[in-house]
Amino acid sequence: MPMSDAILRLYTDGACTGNPGPGGWGVQIQFADGTVQELGGRDAATTNNRMELQAAIAALEFWRDHSDQQPVTLYTDSEYVIKGITQWLKGWQRKGWKTAAGKPVLNQDLWMHLDDLNSPAAQWQYVRGHSGDPGNERCDQIARSFAQQRPLPLCQRSDAPLQSGQPQQEPVRMPEVVTQEWSSNPRDRSQRLRDVLDCLQIAAAIAEQQFLITSSELADLMDVNASAVTSRGEEWIWRNWRVKRDRREGNQILWQLERIH
Repeated sequence: MPMSDAILRLYTDGACTGNPGPGGWGVQIQFADGTVQELGGRDAATTNNRMELQAAIAALEFWRDHSDQQPVTLYTDSEYVIKGITQWLKGWQRKGWKTAAGKPVLNQDLWMHLDDLNSPAAQWQYVRGHSGDPGNERCDQIARSFAQQRPLPLCQRSDAPLQSGQPQQEPVRMPEVVTQEWSSNPRDRSQRLRDVLDCLQIAAAIAEQQFLITSSELADLMDVNASAVTSRGEEWIWRNWRVKRDRREGNQILWQLERIH
């Protein structure tokens, strides 16, 4: 394979309106010659974490199908994806796809698919969302546009070369948009609803027992990025619970859930 065809970086992002609700994902593939390819897709009923996973899956599928799998770096702003693939996955598998609390792992279907695609040649890199990284910002735009059913035109490889230190060119509208629609099979929707029910039952138990949980644990429960928890303030409402900041222990913020009657 010519060096110009080598894939250097994969940027991914997911978005969801409502969480759960309509969602979208975006991918930007950056080649050694400075060109890019973009992908996007949506799901009518999903969560933010599922869209983050779907984006990573689409990126690795493209890398598998369009390269000889030379080393590549995948950038994501999802701590859920980064920690899942690099820290939690092996433990889940050893426990028969159960969490440390003995609960079924959420989004198991996507985690299994992602694990199949993962490779030692793929390096996972966290990038802070909305920090000005052009690849991350572009994927965020693509994901949100698909979630809102107003998909942006996506760059084909020859459309938008990336130049070091220069902003990305506006994409050229192509006759066809490269997208991937994920299954709307009733069985898949039923599984997602069961996942949501599991989350709500866990939240009810935490509130009833007056347990304190960390920001990352709360983010996992809500199926959002950790930054979405800490940026909301001292007290706020999530579904049937009032979420209150209790105290800080070391570098951890502890939260309490209180049932709203």
